Amino acid sequence: MIFPKWTNSLPLVLGLVAALAGAAVVPAVAVYLTPKYTRAGYQPVQPVPFSHKIHAWQLNVDCRFCHNGVEKSWFANLPGASTCMNCHSQVLKDDPRLQIVRDSAANNTPIPWVQIHKTPDYVYFNHSVHVTRGISCVECHGRIDQMDEVKHDKSLSMSFCLSCHRDPASRIRPTDKVTKLDWAWSTNSVEADMLQESEGKKMVAHMKVESLTSCSACHR
Repeated sequence: MIFPKWTNSLPLVLGLVAALAGAAVVPAVAVYLTPKYTRAGYQPVQPVPFSHKIHAWQLNVDCRFCHNGVEKSWFANLPGASTCMNCHSQVLKDDPRLQIVRDSAANNTPIPWVQIHKTPDYVYFNHSVHVTRGISCVECHGRIDQMDEVKHDKSLSMSFCLSCHRDPASRIRPTDKVTKLDWAWSTNSVEADMLQESEGKKMVAHMKVESLTSCSACHR
């Protein structure tokens, strides 16, 4: 006899362990690796039909005109109705679609926007740290300037964030190009990739961008 008698039941035990592991893994994958959990694709209807495509793309309004706290705050603030009325007191001033905005400005009450992008409570994210170091809005939010109704474009999962943290040079750009969502180092894709690698590394070194991957960087 080469093996002890108890090894006869080993295939059955291993099969049972594999089945139990599979029973645990499948629900975990279904919950944590699907759009329902990551919110990717989430696109609610907003109380005011604000088109980023018209404002940010066609009219070339800089993101910071409305989200004016993004360079100095941890969150990207939503504009008050008074910001909207800077233009809409003259442009489409009687349009019924903007009645909520006019009422908000008159009564000093917030517009009930539906929040789209939201990180879990246990995740710390600071917009100003990223924006002022050359990480464009497009990296996390996608081509917002091509959206009429804004949607949750990226997964914003832990692996998504780590991929950038491990290699910031591949995402970084000049700080004056952060809100130019269609900007690239070159119109030639091959040349653009080469410049991204070389210039990106220089910018990371110059701005002393840290490649933080420790738990405490995001979980505080």
